Amino acid sequence: MAAQKKPVLLAGGNPQIAKGDGDALVREYLAALPGWKREVGEALDALIARTVPGVQRAVRWNSPFYGVGDGWFLSFHAMTKYLKVTFFEGASLTPVPPEPSKNEHVRYVHLRDGEPLDEAQLAAWVRQAAALPGWGGS
Repeated sequence: MAAQKKPVLLAGGNPQIAKGDGDALVREYLAALPGWKREVGEALDALIARTVPGVQRAVRWNSPFYGVGDGWFLSFHAMTKYLKVTFFEGASLTPVPPEPSKNEHVRYVHLRDGEPLDEAQLAAWVRQAAALPGWGGS
């Protein structure tokens, strides 16, 4: 059996992972994240799994996506200085996540090295987002 190649890291340390559905691809993405981004990404993934039992996972556009039913409610992407968490219906969350988007519905949270995760707030946003109709991009 041939050894599996490590994923290529794109700009900001974002792993290049083939598009597909399932937990295994998201685990591959998380394992390929460099340094502190891996630790934060794994913590975020675990928080989502605890908050939304049975959450569906996939990789799209070199980013992990999380959904319920037939739509996605959250994704994140490794940037140079932070993990960019995307709430597809973030403008409908209370309180509204802090970072704006060009899309009026989307809001972001930036998770940075050395900053503690506000797990209570993230879980509240995840819970709210999972209850809304999801984004259906394939």
